[in-house]
Amino acid sequence: MSKMPSEKPVLMPGERLDDLQRDGLRIIQNPSWFCFGMDAVLLSWFARVEEGQKCLDLGCGNGVIPILMYSRWPGESFTGLEIQPDVAQMAGRSVAWNGIGDKVEIITGDVCRGTEIFPKASFDVITSNPPYLMDAHGLKNPGDHKAIARHEVACSLKQWIETATKLLKPGGHFYMVHRPFRLAEIIYTLKQYKLEPKRMRLVHPYVDKEPNMVLIDCAKGGNPRITVDSPLIVYNKDGSYTDEIYQIYGEMKN
Repeated sequence: MSKMPSEKPVLMPGERLDDLQRDGLRIIQNPSWFCFGMDAVLLSWFARVEEGQKCLDLGCGNGVIPILMYSRWPGESFTGLEIQPDVAQMAGRSVAWNGIGDKVEIITGDVCRGTEIFPKASFDVITSNPPYLMDAHGLKNPGDHKAIARHEVACSLKQWIETATKLLKPGGHFYMVHRPFRLAEIIYTLKQYKLEPKRMRLVHPYVDKEPNMVLIDCAKGGNPRITVDSPLIVYNKDGSYTDEIYQIYGEMKN
């Protein structure tokens, strides 16, 4: 476990500095590793962190979710946990670049060993955009940055959820974005670890296409009742963003 420095960083070879279009915040990314996508933006919009609450992002990658959550919600603190030291270091430099180290912290560590890093029941909110694909079977390089981001190389979905429930306070919320083709497994595993799905929204690329993302809000120890929101459609028929997507990105800019 290591904490990132707070001094003003410099860009390393292969890195670029991107504008997050919110409060002047920027993020360092390395395109040869992995860049954040719409799933991260939608999760940071879907999740909620109230005043005084502590939020943890499991598998934070380049730190985009903690940084966006910081800009959007009045929480007490926003922590990101990332297993890859070089990626965590890059995320920490983004935090330093933005001068938000008083509330945002990046820690290097294994999600599967989260309870060795943080006390149990120490977070009010946990967010996660975990790897979508089940294993590394057939991968030529399972240690590659993109492979770790996309495949359950370092930690399985079950282990991810087990860590979340152990680190959440009773009544705390776990927000996750994932792929609908694993929805049955996701809900079964969430309920197995006492994370009750309370709200769900499916994201469709086009109105006539099947969903390719699912946003889920779970309450630790909650009663079994779920609200399914209306579908979120990303594109109009002509390929332009729908009004709701423009609204979401507009809210992110404010």
